[in-house]
Amino acid sequence: MAELPIPDLPPARCSGRFTISTLLGMEEGGRGPYTPTEGSSCDSAQPTHLSSSTLCTRTFGYNTVDVVPAYEHYANSKGVGDPRKCRPSLADLHSILKTDPGRLRTPVSDLQQSNGLPEAGLEEAEGEPGRDSVPEPVRFGWVKGVMIRCMLNIWGVILYLRLPWITAQAGIALTWVIILMSVTVTTITGLSISAISTNGKVKSGRGTYFLISRSLGPELGGSIGLIFAFANAVAVAMHTVGFAETVRDLLQEHNSLIVDPTNDIRIIGVITVTVLLGISLAGMEWEAKAQILFFLVILVSFINYLVGTVIPATAEKQAKGFFSYRADIFAQNFVPNWRGPEGSFFGLFSIFFPSATGILAGANISGDLKDPAVAIPKGTLMAIFWTTVSYLVLSATIGACVVRDASGSLNDSVAVGSPGCEGLACRFGWNFTTCAQQQSCRYGLSNYYQSMSMVSGFGPLITAGIFGATLSSALACLVSAPKVFQCLCKDQLYPLIGFFGKGYGRNSEPIRGYMLTYIIAIGFILIAELNAIAPIISNFFLCSYALINFSCFHASITNSPGWRPSFRYYSKWAALFGAAVSVVIMFLLTWWAALIAFGIVIFLLGYVLYKKPDVNWGSSMQASSYNMALTYSVGLSEVDEHIKNYRQEQLIACLVLTGPPNFRPALVDFVGTFTKNLSLMLCGNVLIGPRKQKMPESRLMADGHTKWLIKRKIKAFYTDVVAEDLRSGVQMFIQAAGLGKMRPNILVLGYKRNWRTASPQSLEDYVGILHDAFDFKYGVCLMRMKEGLNVSRVLQAHVDPTTLASEQQVSTIFQSEQGKKTIDIYWLFDDGGLTLLIPYLLGRKKRWGKCKIRVFVGGQINRMDEERKAIPKPAQTFFLGTVCLCCSIKRFDELIAPFRLNDGFKDEATVNEMRQGCPWKISDEEVDKNRAKSLRQVRLNEILLDYSRDAALIAITLPIGRKGRCPSSLYMAWLETLSQDLRPPIILTRGNQENVLTFYCQ
Repeated sequence: MAELPIPDLPPARCSGRFTISTLLGMEEGGRGPYTPTEGSSCDSAQPTHLSSSTLCTRTFGYNTVDVVPAYEHYANSKGVGDPRKCRPSLADLHSILKTDPGRLRTPVSDLQQSNGLPEAGLEEAEGEPGRDSVPEPVRFGWVKGVMIRCMLNIWGVILYLRLPWITAQAGIALTWVIILMSVTVTTITGLSISAISTNGKVKSGRGTYFLISRSLGPELGGSIGLIFAFANAVAVAMHTVGFAETVRDLLQEHNSLIVDPTNDIRIIGVITVTVLLGISLAGMEWEAKAQILFFLVILVSFINYLVGTVIPATAEKQAKGFFSYRADIFAQNFVPNWRGPEGSFFGLFSIFFPSATGILAGANISGDLKDPAVAIPKGTLMAIFWTTVSYLVLSATIGACVVRDASGSLNDSVAVGSPGCEGLACRFGWNFTTCAQQQSCRYGLSNYYQSMSMVSGFGPLITAGIFGATLSSALACLVSAPKVFQCLCKDQLYPLIGFFGKGYGRNSEPIRGYMLTYIIAIGFILIAELNAIAPIISNFFLCSYALINFSCFHASITNSPGWRPSFRYYSKWAALFGAAVSVVIMFLLTWWAALIAFGIVIFLLGYVLYKKPDVNWGSSMQASSYNMALTYSVGLSEVDEHIKNYRQEQLIACLVLTGPPNFRPALVDFVGTFTKNLSLMLCGNVLIGPRKQKMPESRLMADGHTKWLIKRKIKAFYTDVVAEDLRSGVQMFIQAAGLGKMRPNILVLGYKRNWRTASPQSLEDYVGILHDAFDFKYGVCLMRMKEGLNVSRVLQAHVDPTTLASEQQVSTIFQSEQGKKTIDIYWLFDDGGLTLLIPYLLGRKKRWGKCKIRVFVGGQINRMDEERKAIPKPAQTFFLGTVCLCCSIKRFDELIAPFRLNDGFKDEATVNEMRQGCPWKISDEEVDKNRAKSLRQVRLNEILLDYSRDAALIAITLPIGRKGRCPSSLYMAWLETLSQDLRPPIILTRGNQENVLTFYCQ
């Protein structure tokens, strides 16, 4: 047969290990040689009763209820007033189709509205003027959305008003140690938050608390939310006090104090935070633009400071201790000189640490970023890098220019080498001995908080930088604290706080939360001492960071399928280290404050554990509980039973029809690979025959098979049942296996290679097992290998049960390193995501870790752009284009010929009479009605041969044969045609039409 030409394909685009291709239905681009006739229908000629709004779609050349994977089925993204889009249920696809003559809708209108396709005439209406269009929301890139936002939150009052003073106390060397210690904690936390933030798509307005709580669960998630909100509320006070302190110093220089230095800070602070509250309540539309202005002001102030350090010092500046760059000043300031009650390493660390916080500013708006998977890690880490550089440069430069003590009096100038002059300034012609000895110097690094302003080329620019840094940080904290608290209140984890969760206006602004934050901020502003407020914030931020790092570690260590962050450059052990370091530093700073913080966390944790709120977030805590049950259950298999330790059968997740496990090692290894340390696996064996004859065999063989599994390092259970036939035994397994919530949900079995030569009843039973699984809402995974699965012929016909564990183990492909091959997933129909999930779990294992995952999905030419956008990250999309395939049906016709009824299109009653006693026979009408679906299997097989001949594994959506409409022989012919002539193992998977994936953190 002549081979049809294949058109050129557009270049593929891929990212990481994931590639997604779209197989475009050729009927959209034009009629092919095997395009069905107009009479083709949705598995029936009549309209039908279907659940929800499920309708017929034209997919791969014929009308079907089945739908291709759609983004809307997994993402909780339905807008107000939008029609609900859902996939058909398992009953819609599998049960006997009932007709509804009274239904007025036609298959044509059903076809047009399926998958959101417009009805006739609507495409033309889209271009009409006056038609309302939904504006695209504003999305930020990594620079404006994350880096600048984080840098503005990190740079704050400590940078301008306390870093020079810390340098004087600790010396340049230990100041660098303090900076690098703080940055180590924040960098590790930044990596952890990058992983958490990219673990699913987040809606606009959902911030860090939402991500963390959904990852870790309500037990610790609620504690993080409360502590994080409180820390931000106190941070408002800290930045406001820094602003008020600067204004107070300006008033003091002009002898214009309102009352006294301390009360002036309180008065100015209360007024400032009240103005900020008014701005927050009025609206923050200008905030995104204003932050650029603040950022530029701070950068100009830095440049102004650096320029000032190289300008020769005037007499006035020398009197205040500034002498430009001097090696001996650098040497003196390199070592510490502790003074006052805060004069200790950890005392100064507690004051500095708040200046390293603010790294969560980008993650807080993850839903508003163009590409959070790139923007959050890149922007956060770049912000940490540049702010760290600025801290190190500032500490080193000001420590090389300014002495620790200076009087500020021009009368203290003396000749170099004058007797009675002590101190480093004497070498430069200044005598500050008196004030230094009496500790009454007003200037110098150790005494004057405004040293940066004094050193700079133009002092008011530094003041402007202080105003920009403090006000922007205070405003950001004042906005974020109520938002986090509102989200916590809406979760209803704790009593009495629901009052603050009420939102007002279009954006659901938490006005009550704003007022609570305002009251807390005023309470701490009244302290009027920056050095007292900063350690309080340090403790609570360290507690928050410890819990964030622990949440990342916990989610990683549980191996939950729901934990699949796009950001890969994190380490669970680094996260654990970050959590431990944060806790240790908390206790080294202020042990009693650390005890209070952990007491609060433990109290909140205990309350949630006691009350058990009605929430289900699919958290790592739930995964941990499952893993613990799994570990202990599997561990008991290796322990001999004792009468004092009687146990019931444990829980399972996958029901694998292995027969004797050593007969089908590849099937055992395949399931054991993706369930190891993740979910339970039950190897089921149906012993066919009389109970009295088979029960001794069952008791004799069970222990040997369990030991064989242990030796093969497969974490699974073995069990068997005695039944009259295979189907009855499987029905027993399906109904009775499991305990409580941990019941099997996937039936795994091998492909029946000998279906053409086996007895017709065994063929009927095999397909009937698949129907039974679907009836009980099971997913089905069917495995085929070119060389077959059953190795019993290689083994001895009668194996001594005592020697099973010691026999030579058969090696399979799933035990070997796969290298840089591909795992090809043909996700043809939307089954809930099981077709995608199982290969993904397999790819997480070390032996398959280098394999690139390629996902092929069905598509339509006229929706190419929409479907390209709908593909979730981390996968990128490339399109294969319309492929013309050589479709020979001769081989398929030969396959079904022995099972044809050859009735000559007689009426239904006559066909039923002819088929009496042989339900597997295929009538001529059934062959004709299913012609398009049969051709699809031929087409898909040619696609598999073209694109996946050298893959390590092929996973493809299992077609469903409707009961009463598809004889078992025709269904097996479909499976045979679809999977024939392929070298790689083939996994035909069908979920139960319920979601096992989500693209949102929900």
